[in-house]
Amino acid sequence: MENDYILEFRGINKSFTGVKALKDISFQIRRGEVHALMGENGAGKSTLMKILSGAYTKDSGEILVDGKEVTIKNTSDSEKLGIAIIYQELNLIPELSVAENIFLHRQPQRGIFVDWKQMNDHAADVLKQIDVDIDTKATVSSLSVAQQQMVEIAKAISLNSRVLIMDEPTSALTEGETRKLFQVISNLKKKGITMVYISHRMEEIFEICDSYSVMRDGAYIAGGMICEVTVDRLIEYMVGRSLSQVFPAKQNVIGDIVLEAQDISSGTEVRNVSFYLKKGEILGFAGLVGAGRTETLKAVFGADPKSKGMVKINGRVVPIHSPKDAIHWGIGFVPEDRKREGLVTELSVMDNVVMAKMENSMNHGLFSIGKAKALCRNYIDSLMIKTPSEKQLAKYLSGGNQQKVVLAKWLNCAPDIIVLDEPTRGIDINAKMEIYNIIVKLAKEGKSIILVSSEMQEIIGLCDRVYVMCEGKVAGTLMKEELTQEKIMSYATGGR
Repeated sequence: MENDYILEFRGINKSFTGVKALKDISFQIRRGEVHALMGENGAGKSTLMKILSGAYTKDSGEILVDGKEVTIKNTSDSEKLGIAIIYQELNLIPELSVAENIFLHRQPQRGIFVDWKQMNDHAADVLKQIDVDIDTKATVSSLSVAQQQMVEIAKAISLNSRVLIMDEPTSALTEGETRKLFQVISNLKKKGITMVYISHRMEEIFEICDSYSVMRDGAYIAGGMICEVTVDRLIEYMVGRSLSQVFPAKQNVIGDIVLEAQDISSGTEVRNVSFYLKKGEILGFAGLVGAGRTETLKAVFGADPKSKGMVKINGRVVPIHSPKDAIHWGIGFVPEDRKREGLVTELSVMDNVVMAKMENSMNHGLFSIGKAKALCRNYIDSLMIKTPSEKQLAKYLSGGNQQKVVLAKWLNCAPDIIVLDEPTRGIDINAKMEIYNIIVKLAKEGKSIILVSSEMQEIIGLCDRVYVMCEGKVAGTLMKEELTQEKIMSYATGGR
């Protein structure tokens, strides 16, 4: 009888310079399933997967493939066993073509020369297997991140991989690209390929995964079938505390209306949207992806053109045609895509913090390094940004700390109104809790917050009032005491 489990970990231990990264890890993964490997940053997930892929060697314990103990000393051993890993930072050569990357070091030969036609034909066949249409002769550098990811998957399929590990695969993808990836995952599952899926996004876990394992502080905590667990319980497993302890108690005092948007229209995504925001309020914008939440607020902020509508600040109609205008009127905007729109990742933490309002770092009309450094250190301390120094390049920070840097950049502009668009996307639970504390603290200080989030628990746990959007319009408004997942979803789906 064939073993139900394609992968088994038994008592895996790993230490680095005396620090125990993995402590007696034991769990199994069934063949042909999508298995969620969950846990906050530092839980040990990546270390375990690097042992499985041959990048690290274990100190002790056993790994079984198809019920038989195997030895994995390097990546070649892992490949021979049919195990492939797609890292968050993709492992492709940008200057080479799609086909060359798929068959790197394995190019078909005709005599002493590469058989280019055969290689391109084979690459096209592999891409067709996962229902992806990409020109095999195109250089990888010309592709989008999503297309590059498909090339990585094709490369794994060409190696006859039976186990595919995906590490935060949607962190840099748009919603449309994410949906395409999910379709590819579904196709791979039908072919009997087992996938280990690492993600902080709860909605993804519940949509595509069959089973789960949770790690915390290098130890295995719990596992089972996704259909038998709740979001609340998974969070409790990951952070060691209940969901009620995740969201801080609020002490904000809600005052008068500070912002009014009337009949805002923009493109085809936003149609006659009106809303208001009060001083000290945390106002939520909920709805399904594509409902027009981000587009509405970008139109208000001046990042997208308005075809219709007006904005009032403290009862006065104000002209906002660009983000510069919005900043002048006291509005800050932390965007959904922090790496592309919020940060210059090749610059330092300090450069990112001061760039939106350089005059705060000026002395007698000249840029002052000392003033900029002191200003940045203040935000590093107050927001608890984990960085070796203000000189650290932003690209080397964790997702949660990058998000704090973006927030610090906008706080440096001293806005009275702060728009937070998916502020916790792609960061772990502990980092999310730190962001929640910052949001609640800002509201207590009298800042007015607009929170766009696809996570129901965030909307319910943080917001005083919520606008739910559907197909470019406001479908309904809910007060704090009315907030339930059922009511939000009813409005978000137009009552369907």
